[in-house]
Amino acid sequence: MASESIYGNWDKATIKKYNSWQFRTILVSMIGYAIYYFVRKNFSIAMPGLTAQYGISNTSFGIVIGIGSLIYGFSRFFNGFVVDRFSARAVMALGLLLCALSNFAFGFGVNISSWITGVDAGPDLINMLILVMAITIIVNQAFQGMGYPPCARLLPCWIHPSQLATKMSIWNTSHSIGAFAAVIVCGYIMGIMGKDMSGDPEVMNTIATNLKVSLDDPDGYNTVLNYAQHWDAWRWCFWVPALIAVLGSIWLYVGLRDDPRSVGLPELPATKTGKKDNGKNPSHSKFLKVMVWTNRWIWTLCIANIFVYVMRMGILDWGPKFLTEDRGMSIEAAAWTVGIFEFLAIIGTIAAGWATDHIFKGKAHRMCLVCMAGASLFMALFIFLPGIPMWLSITILAMSGFFIYGPQALIGIASANQATKEASATANGLAGVFGYVGSFLSAIGIGIVADHFGWNVVFYCFITIGVLGIITFLTMWSAPRDGYERSNKFYAAADSQPESKSK
Repeated sequence: MASESIYGNWDKATIKKYNSWQFRTILVSMIGYAIYYFVRKNFSIAMPGLTAQYGISNTSFGIVIGIGSLIYGFSRFFNGFVVDRFSARAVMALGLLLCALSNFAFGFGVNISSWITGVDAGPDLINMLILVMAITIIVNQAFQGMGYPPCARLLPCWIHPSQLATKMSIWNTSHSIGAFAAVIVCGYIMGIMGKDMSGDPEVMNTIATNLKVSLDDPDGYNTVLNYAQHWDAWRWCFWVPALIAVLGSIWLYVGLRDDPRSVGLPELPATKTGKKDNGKNPSHSKFLKVMVWTNRWIWTLCIANIFVYVMRMGILDWGPKFLTEDRGMSIEAAAWTVGIFEFLAIIGTIAAGWATDHIFKGKAHRMCLVCMAGASLFMALFIFLPGIPMWLSITILAMSGFFIYGPQALIGIASANQATKEASATANGLAGVFGYVGSFLSAIGIGIVADHFGWNVVFYCFITIGVLGIITFLTMWSAPRDGYERSNKFYAAADSQPESKSK
């Protein structure tokens, strides 16, 4: 069988056991990472409710999201080092549990703010709430950084390089599955939970003032009424996902194992890096220097990741606010629209992985160029065709999701292949820093641009960023599929020097 050739001379029993553990690792980590998104993307659905109740501006949200994104990026970078040396399974499970605790705290943010300030309303409470919100979101993002690096370490250990793009792209749908489920569940929470305060004129006037709408306008009145009927529903957007995350952390710790050798299996022949089992190897820091720090392809991928994340996180973080404020949707309809965006992203991610392995022979960077071109095209259609029917407008926006999630997944795959399994988490951590610099710029920039220039200008910026991404991917068209040849040359050169010692 052709599929057995990747296993060398393994017997059928070993292959069967390996395939079983590979499937288990992909499935358990997929579900676990999807749950990470329950305690991450819930904030974007809660934002309109927080604005309605407390008048928090887009700029304030942007600053909080932006700082949180930077913290997340550096956390991924730091945890890349950690999981390349310690248990990926333990790090991933612990991170999800800590995210759950920070989300429980966020839900009690008003109570904490009231306790600190000694007041139940007014500017002092709101300013303290923004501070508490910022702290809890930043802490949550630090713990979120414990989610992806373990997966970047686990999956290259269990999947052959010739299959990594296809299978890891399927795994990468966990981003979209988690975000889709989070926005739908939290959208319903915002629409069915909370206290009905619509009979309180003061509450109605407060919401109208915060949203800058008139109660005399029928559309404005209906918008205010919707928020008044679900007062404090935003709290449940944090408490319900937090409970799910607690269960998810248990699922991860019970279900995962760090690598094939931990269950008595050999490593895949094609993933041998040249590292000797007798301990006579150069230090890991020297390996990282060759495979990551001086690897031009890793750095190109990092730069490209900035542009990918500006586009991806811009829609994901700000989509509900844009659709409710600029296109006049209800929060439930906006949540469904972003959910459709995520659903198309699932299909697009799998398609991009398949095309990488079957059309571009595992060269993920080439498929990234195609995807960035597609995302830019559909974002241009979305903003330059404002008069089209709503269903077609939603479809075009969703198609941008179909394309933009391809590079988001494939950059991680390409980084893992270029750095090899021995440095995949570090390489992905570095790419993550650059990605979340892009997310930071997106959060800060969109909040300011939307407040001062309007939402159309935001999309003009997205299109420009897309073109820059296309140019960046074009510069690495000639890059190899992976770095295993580079790794073997490194270890061969080190082995030829008698003075080389392990550290």
